[in-house]
Amino acid sequence: MPSNLKNDRLLKTIQRQPVDMTPVWMMRQAGRYLPEYRATREKAGDFVTLCQTPELACEVTLQPLERYPLDAAILFSDILTIPDAMGLGLKLIESVGPKFDKPITSVSDIKALPMPDPEDELAYVMDAVRLIHRELNGEVPLIGFAGSPWTLATYMIEGGSSKDFGKVKKMLYQEPESLHLLLDHVANAVGLYLNAQIHAGVQLVMIFDTWGGVLSTPAYHDFSLSYMKQILDNLEREHEGNRIPVILFTKGAGLWLEDIAETGCDVVGLDWCQNIGKVRNKIGNKVALQGNMDPAVLKAGPDAIRNEVKSILENYGDGPGHIFNLGHGITPDIDPEHAGIFIDAVHELSKPYHKNNQ
Repeated sequence: MPSNLKNDRLLKTIQRQPVDMTPVWMMRQAGRYLPEYRATREKAGDFVTLCQTPELACEVTLQPLERYPLDAAILFSDILTIPDAMGLGLKLIESVGPKFDKPITSVSDIKALPMPDPEDELAYVMDAVRLIHRELNGEVPLIGFAGSPWTLATYMIEGGSSKDFGKVKKMLYQEPESLHLLLDHVANAVGLYLNAQIHAGVQLVMIFDTWGGVLSTPAYHDFSLSYMKQILDNLEREHEGNRIPVILFTKGAGLWLEDIAETGCDVVGLDWCQNIGKVRNKIGNKVALQGNMDPAVLKAGPDAIRNEVKSILENYGDGPGHIFNLGHGITPDIDPEHAGIFIDAVHELSKPYHKNNQ
């Protein structure tokens, strides 16, 4: 536990130690719902430039913390930095999403992929981490992250976002050895990338498996979970005397939460389709839980937001081990005031659940 943190509520919660209230942060908390973020993005000119300019990435990472009493900062970056550094040519097209100029179409494409050096091709991310770490000055922990190998592979093979994942699933069933070759390569790259973030100053890391839930149960274990475990096995879980916790989040993973908890991760992230109390009964003795309010609740008024927060807190029950978050990222159409109501409600309404644990 870093002793210099002014607010260590999140890290204590991960260790399931007593806290005064439930910590809260939001996936995509630095994003388009904030007018100050939109102003900085306009200054950058485009999303990729924003990600690749450490001073601007630092600025937008800190913006939500200037506005809200959040319990963590998360590095502003994108999960597709690694495929871009492998030479696939990332473009972020407004209203369309990410596109790659050179998607993977054959095993020879996979064999030709380089292994990016985090302090060379991805130096802009590490420079951003160092700058954010310095600017935070121990206020709250800084979360680093990467996409899961399976999720990154979907973009690399499909060439961008996909509705049916036809190309990557065709490779999965027709050329599984080719897909395993790609996933192994990407898992090694993600491990190097996260270790470099740890060295640069993040105090915990999260792996986003956005598209793991589109797989069958056997395919999820073989093509997603096993590669996240490979990353975990190669991560430096201690740095400068402090333990580095890991959050694993697979969207749509309701069937596999017990398997995720067995990987050696510290926290399992939940989407909004789960009852957090029931999940706690299953795996809460092994890991902390993160989640899990439907981001769409933030479109509603203050009473509805507070009621949903209250319901999730009631479901989880007394004691530590719960990081409050949304079940996926906050969406661009949310009123920033509603996000503030949500964060304040978590802190206020959670206090009674921690009274007997101090």
